[in-house]
Amino acid sequence: MVDYSELADIADRLFEASDDDDEQLADVLDTLDEETRDALLTSDFLNAYQVFYYYFRERSGDMARERLQLSAASDLARGITIDEIDIYEVVFYQKGSDPGLLLTDGENVQARFSGRGAYREMAGFLGEWF
Repeated sequence: MVDYSELADIADRLFEASDDDDEQLADVLDTLDEETRDALLTSDFLNAYQVFYYYFRERSGDMARERLQLSAASDLARGITIDEIDIYEVVFYQKGSDPGLLLTDGENVQARFSGRGAYREMAGFLGEWF
């Protein structure tokens, strides 16, 4: 288990090394050992957009980016709504070190995708469904 203060120091060094650029940050995160990387990806040291970019290596829409930037990575355990389509919400979540997206009407899950390909799979599904 990575110590909290050590994790804070690592996060500071990562931000310095990446110059707060999401693409560079993702590349630097790739160099960390799995335990440290997973601890950062579920912590309050990264925002949820940085986690989104790390996993999917895709830029989201402006609304999703704003919502994710205002949320800590730790909030992904509960899920964060990143888009709304008619009566549906697209929710980005993280279970352990596995990212996922789901489409829900608030009561029922209509579609669920997980893993690094989840964003593209969800985009394809939404393109066909709507």
